[in-house]
Amino acid sequence: MTEENKDANSMKEFMEDIESSMKSIRRGEIVKGKIISVTENDAIVNIGYMSDGILPKSEVSENEEENLMDTLKENEEIYVYILDMNDGEGNVLLSKKEADKIKTWDELEKAFKEKTDVETVVKEVVKGGVVTYINGIRAFIPGSQLSLSYVEELKSFVGKTLVVKVIEFDREKEKVVLSRKVIEKAEAENKKEQLLNTIKAGEKRTGVVSRLAKFGAFVDLGGVDGLIHVSELSWKRVNNPADVVSVGDKVEVYVLSVDKENNRIALALKDVNEDPWKNVSSKLKTGDVVEGEISKFTSFGAFVEIQPGVEGLVHISEISEERILKPSDVLNLGDKVRVKILDIDNKENRISLSIKDAIERPKEDLDKFNDNESAGTSLADLLKDFKF
Repeated sequence: MTEENKDANSMKEFMEDIESSMKSIRRGEIVKGKIISVTENDAIVNIGYMSDGILPKSEVSENEEENLMDTLKENEEIYVYILDMNDGEGNVLLSKKEADKIKTWDELEKAFKEKTDVETVVKEVVKGGVVTYINGIRAFIPGSQLSLSYVEELKSFVGKTLVVKVIEFDREKEKVVLSRKVIEKAEAENKKEQLLNTIKAGEKRTGVVSRLAKFGAFVDLGGVDGLIHVSELSWKRVNNPADVVSVGDKVEVYVLSVDKENNRIALALKDVNEDPWKNVSSKLKTGDVVEGEISKFTSFGAFVEIQPGVEGLVHISEISEERILKPSDVLNLGDKVRVKILDIDNKENRISLSIKDAIERPKEDLDKFNDNESAGTSLADLLKDFKF
């Protein structure tokens, strides 16, 4: 074999080696490449093919004002989509946007199937919810899925970064529906479980009043609402919880009991260590005549607060010597009255009182009453000048 033939064979083998080392690519594929150079308008990418690929700025980002040299760096490895095998100048035309979009579809499908989290930024408000874009893919978040709580103003979410779940996915129809609510719900359940496993009766906790009811106030303890019954709001009688607390108030409460099975926590706002009934025996005794204030009526009598947080009952038969049908016929809420202590039950925190026995009547009035009893003069007439 001549030297000339040997050189020809060597060149042929060399070209075959080069050709065999080149990738076989086609339009519509995603390939990995390395950036050779970057300008403001485009980048040259080595994709392992016989000719390099050209990546225009328009195929990198939607932001036309973005500087390509700030986005891409030499020797950086990226994935690109083959738009065309020849851009007219012998280069392969590439797109990073399309590659990112296809990869994102794959990632969203995986997130949907595996129920993993996705992070995105809310772009705009539309009818019924908001729109976000994940690497160029449009996704919808219904207003009802933005939060576990009711959302009044959707615009407040524009520009916010949210961690969401993919709850609906259809690649063919290019439909992606996201939810923030399911994540918040899971977080709330986790907090509730942790709280119920750690909270104990007798503790003092800080919470926020979440809502009011006729029978008390609910307090958010950080994942679980506890109830302060109206009787536990204050040592004084409370008719309306709104007189003591308001929604949004930060309060310190005592944990009275915990029912883990039914997720119920009983709370007290009043200081359990300052029970006014503890000092009743040292300050009051049977037979004492004290002043108090009418605090509540019942069909069988009237309650009188004789010390802050300490009430006694005046039975209807102890209001007047005369027979009365109901306490409100002769008394008013808020009236100041003198009462005599008939009995103190320290175990049950009960005090029996009498208004009629506390009235000091001059002897001449009593004689007058006795003399006129047969004439039909009433006790109310005789006591009209006495203040209850």
